[in-house]
Amino acid sequence: MRLEMQIGVEMSKALENKRVFIVDEDEIIRAALQFMLHDEYEAHEVAGIGVAFEKAKAQPPDLILISEAIVKDDGVDLIESLRQKIPSARILVVIDAGDSLFGKECVGAGAHGYLAKPLKIEFVRQKVDAALGRGAGGVMIPLTVLTMR
Repeated sequence: MRLEMQIGVEMSKALENKRVFIVDEDEIIRAALQFMLHDEYEAHEVAGIGVAFEKAKAQPPDLILISEAIVKDDGVDLIESLRQKIPSARILVVIDAGDSLFGKECVGAGAHGYLAKPLKIEFVRQKVDAALGRGAGGVMIPLTVLTMR
């Protein structure tokens, strides 16, 4: 068996095979995130929340990256639904702007964090690693989580 890896990919991460669902209605964003993560994770593009719930029955994810648009369309209560229906998954919301308060609102509703656009490969991988408890730094807990409840 021959394994080919991109430069900068840690073999242990690639072999650990953590499953990530990328839930976004925008095909380009899904493809970009899948490309950023596919070498170190089992990354799945998922077009909608219903598909995510169905797919999770057979293949539960370790992490869900979900778009701000889907959360806004369904309401922040969607985060609690995700936590109940897919309890093994960590949740990161992909927000449109870092200066938006929506990411903090999602964390207050139970998300484990958020990513702000523009999405850069190093930052995306770092946030995903942290959410999954990987790397030397362990899990990062936003201060808002400690002070919001």
